[in-house]
Amino acid sequence: MPERVSPVVVRKQGRYRRRLRSRIIVSFVLLGFCLTTLFAFATNWARMRVENQLVEDVMNRNLDESWRRFAQSDGQVAPGAPIEQVKGYYYLPDKFESLRINKPEWYAMPDGIHTVTDIGEDGKPFTFKLGVRKTPQVWFFIAYDMSQAMRGEEQLKRALFLSVIVFSLLSWVLGWWSASRVMRPVSDLAARLRAYRGGTTHPEPLAPRFPDDEVGQLAEALDDYSARLTEVVQRDREFNADVSHELRTPLAVIRGATELLLARPGLDDKMQQRLQRIQRAEQQCSDLIGSLLLLSRNERGQGSSNVAKVAEQLLEAHRAQLGGKPLELMLEGGRELVVDAPEAALSVALGNLIGNAVKYTQEGQVRVRVLDNAVEVVDTGPGLSEKDAASLFQRGYRGTHAGHSQGGGIGLSIVSRLCTLYGWQVGIHPGEECGVVATLTFAPAV
Repeated sequence: MPERVSPVVVRKQGRYRRRLRSRIIVSFVLLGFCLTTLFAFATNWARMRVENQLVEDVMNRNLDESWRRFAQSDGQVAPGAPIEQVKGYYYLPDKFESLRINKPEWYAMPDGIHTVTDIGEDGKPFTFKLGVRKTPQVWFFIAYDMSQAMRGEEQLKRALFLSVIVFSLLSWVLGWWSASRVMRPVSDLAARLRAYRGGTTHPEPLAPRFPDDEVGQLAEALDDYSARLTEVVQRDREFNADVSHELRTPLAVIRGATELLLARPGLDDKMQQRLQRIQRAEQQCSDLIGSLLLLSRNERGQGSSNVAKVAEQLLEAHRAQLGGKPLELMLEGGRELVVDAPEAALSVALGNLIGNAVKYTQEGQVRVRVLDNAVEVVDTGPGLSEKDAASLFQRGYRGTHAGHSQGGGIGLSIVSRLCTLYGWQVGIHPGEECGVVATLTFAPAV
């Protein structure tokens, strides 16, 4: 039977693979975005710094030239016409008071270059740089219109913003392409691993199909692990087959001897009961060996079983072993439920549930109810704690009521493995008033 892979495991593997691919793409996008943003910021900062330096140099030269001309004209000649975008103003001492009244912000400014925002004739704010030089004889003001520079700055900022977006998109494309290139060998390796379902004794090596890089080294390590795992599985299967064969031989001898002894006339009742008990024990042992062999191979056995018939046989076997124990074993429900599984597997699964109920119920009843697609085993024993109910199907776990009873705590573990193999469900929970209810639900018919 092909090995079934849990959808949860497949989804987790896919999520992890996508996350690795996404991390590569995000790394490229962040790298491109950060570098482009840093470049845009540096470009804008350099432009502003150079432009301010040039403007201030022009304005300082105009201030120097204005003072030189004023000094040469002995205060009688106005400063020369400034260059384009620069307007020059000068005020003699008799105009200081009017300047204080009309333009108090200019009057209070110290010497140097200042950035000023004012309202133009159209009612819109505009920015200009104002150079100030004050002497006792005259105050010079040089105004440089920054409107054109501000428009150029806005255009540059839009261009830089657009470049950040474009290069981020290019980084995403490059990251997606690089991630696809990087992840293709890993995805190919994962696909080949998923495609292998253990159909051959010696799987095809993976390493020759990949280059000698990190993925090739991973494939080589997986080949080594697969070889060792295959060897372990092969030894385990051979051991199970050998044990099964060697145990069936003495069991066949016991079966034949028991049948011959039961066929002899004149046997007293006590001897006949003992021989029948040996016969039932041999049958249970054969069923258990067959089920364990199927579990080791992860293969379903062929055949169908009537649940009520198997339950009646199991109850009859336990009735013969009760001795003087005040316990009533009953079978309830219909007799039509048939499951797609051999009697050996059903007998092992249902027999463990009935055997536990009989073992831990000292008096009262053990009832087996055959439902539409399930069977319940209800007892009147000491009950079950929540801790025991959550751990009973763990291998080696023995409940709090086990005491010094025989058993290694593997019976219910075998039941759980059989349910996984055949698609059944098993559950154990406390009864409404006392005891325990064990439910074995079968897979619906296909």
